[in-house]
Amino acid sequence: MKQYLDLLKRITSEGIVKSDRTGTGTRSVFGHQMRFNLQDGFPLLTTKKVFLKGVIHELLWFLAGDTNIKYLVDNGVHIWDNDAYRYYNELCVRHGVLPVTMEAFLEAAQNRVPSPIEGYTFGDLNHVYGYQWRSWPCAEKGSIDQIRQVIETIKHNPDSRRMIVSAWNVAEIEDMALPPCHVLFQFYVADGKLSCMLYQRSADTFLGVPFNIASYALLTMMIAQECGLEAGEFVHTLGDTHLYLNHMEQVAEQLSREPRALPKMRLNPEVKSVFDFRYEDFTLEGYDPYPTIKAPMSF
Repeated sequence: MKQYLDLLKRITSEGIVKSDRTGTGTRSVFGHQMRFNLQDGFPLLTTKKVFLKGVIHELLWFLAGDTNIKYLVDNGVHIWDNDAYRYYNELCVRHGVLPVTMEAFLEAAQNRVPSPIEGYTFGDLNHVYGYQWRSWPCAEKGSIDQIRQVIETIKHNPDSRRMIVSAWNVAEIEDMALPPCHVLFQFYVADGKLSCMLYQRSADTFLGVPFNIASYALLTMMIAQECGLEAGEFVHTLGDTHLYLNHMEQVAEQLSREPRALPKMRLNPEVKSVFDFRYEDFTLEGYDPYPTIKAPMSF
């Protein structure tokens, strides 16, 4: 994962200090690209441990078209809790409803407790990633399943230059709990291999980017398996690429560490559709990371 460490070095040496919506402040560069050959191993960061359970469950959640955190919370993944709770509080203000505590909110989401806000279910995030991937609204067709559509194109017209999935639905951005950061990805088939390039408009380089790399590498492998292809490259293109100022000490610690060998990811070969994968169908082999570096969160 030298590519990732080189990015950390670039931001620390070239980055411009900027303000941000959290009030924390960032050091930022604009425009960066990393390439990962998936034949060389699974690109999971080894200079700190990555929360792979969260990567897998979130990806399965996206692919299911789900936009409620219940599935994630049920499986011990809490990466969307704060966004869901903030969105709920915004709705409470709008509707004149007194909000419950975070603990009560998560319990209500898990147990499908009825909400006093009409049209809202505890834990909803509105039309975030999963909805746009699987149910992009269309006046003429009702909705478009972009994932199924792109898989069919890979199978039947692999030279197409239109194998694209977008999460950036301009008409719905303001209504989402969180506008998508990884906004568009494109597939490419050559020499029996499937490659994927992601454009990410905003990249939290210390906390988020290692997660994003692993997620899209895994998605590429899953779709390649369904389509009878090998996994090729994952190309990660970043827009506003930043480190929060309260992460700089942890970044220095990470840069002091020597990368270790990449692990191997094994997918259950019996699974023939990306929509049929379950958590148990993924086996990581040879992962020997350094311990997790604790870092403050920025919201």
